[in-house]
Amino acid sequence: MVDADQTFVIVGGGLAGAKAAETLRAEGFTGRVILICDERDHPYERPPLSKGYLLGKEERDSVFVHEPSWYARNDIELHLGQTVDAIDRTAKTVRFGDDGTLVHYDKLLLATGAEPRRLDIPGTDLAGVHHLRRLAHAERLKGVLTALGRDNGHLVIAGAGWIGLEVAAAAREYGAEVTVVEPEATPLHGVLGPELGNLFAELHREHGVRFHFGAKLTGIVGQDGMVLAARTDTGDEHPAHDVLAAIGAAPRVGLAEAAGLEIADRAHGGGVVVDAQLRTSDPSIYAAGDVVSFPHALFDTRLRVEHWANALNGGPAAARAMLGRDVTYDRVPYFFSDQYDMGMEYSGWAPPGSYDQVVIRGDAGKREFIAFWVKEGRVLAGMNVNVWDVTEPIQRLIRSRARVDVEALSSPQVSLEGLIP
Repeated sequence: MVDADQTFVIVGGGLAGAKAAETLRAEGFTGRVILICDERDHPYERPPLSKGYLLGKEERDSVFVHEPSWYARNDIELHLGQTVDAIDRTAKTVRFGDDGTLVHYDKLLLATGAEPRRLDIPGTDLAGVHHLRRLAHAERLKGVLTALGRDNGHLVIAGAGWIGLEVAAAAREYGAEVTVVEPEATPLHGVLGPELGNLFAELHREHGVRFHFGAKLTGIVGQDGMVLAARTDTGDEHPAHDVLAAIGAAPRVGLAEAAGLEIADRAHGGGVVVDAQLRTSDPSIYAAGDVVSFPHALFDTRLRVEHWANALNGGPAAARAMLGRDVTYDRVPYFFSDQYDMGMEYSGWAPPGSYDQVVIRGDAGKREFIAFWVKEGRVLAGMNVNVWDVTEPIQRLIRSRARVDVEALSSPQVSLEGLIP
């Protein structure tokens, strides 16, 4: 079958889906490309939602992956505000949820992303309880933070992960009072461990954020539909005008699961299981982005990575695999964050328990340093804080799996390139 006779369907209009559509055309695919997005906004990037756009430093139009006219110019059939509620793998069709329309596919890409985890406590139906995942959420939260800052209002954030901390920083810049409730002993415990988590706690405390560690929200108190306070399992009650649930995201696997595709267990992220070519258990169906649990030979495990770079790179990789190209998806995980005057980039994968020491190069007290998570002399991950243009050598060092001299690794006088064999 020639390209022109084929139909490739992409379910999910986020960054992964949009970049997959772009790559199909860039690689010369001449068949139908159908991109189905359950939001009414054109595909957009998510980092600005908790960073520049939320702070009012970036315009709304800056978040979109392509300008609206790009899709028609590239003959991409874009369906906005449409859901897919079923996949028939035998007939190779997807069914639209609103009117039951069936669309045939030769190859299907699932880029359905993730959704915010919900607080399962009383009071979550109050008007002042928020999540941050979509552009509409960011628009609403932007107005909330503006009002809180103007009125000296209180925001309680459940969760001290990246979204929670970035929103805390934005809220303080608006002038709001902020309390963060986190069950672990430090922020970002599951990513950075206790050694570096305290750095972020100190940063936020310097800017007036209050933390309540070792606690979970058990209820949100309100009156006349409005939030008044948030209660914890330690018996405390924090005044609040608004509450943000930032307790993580769950992969949107319902469509894939109903179609009988293999789903990873919770230990491996719970996403759609794919091989190194991002192909699911059905050879005609691929998956990319936040929803995927993929095998990573470098770390000898399955990973589900929710960050921007995974969508940016995973969508094109899946598109090339759908075209029959030789693809091995093994990017080193990467993400970045900006909070107040501190910027950082993280490369690698080193959850608590996977490393035996953290090596610091530079001055952690001045927040200008690189941290390395090391096991048996091998670098598993690196985080550069207010130190720039080092991501490439850090990633090469991780990929090399070379044993490094810890003293040399900690010395700014020894070049990172010199440690790479």
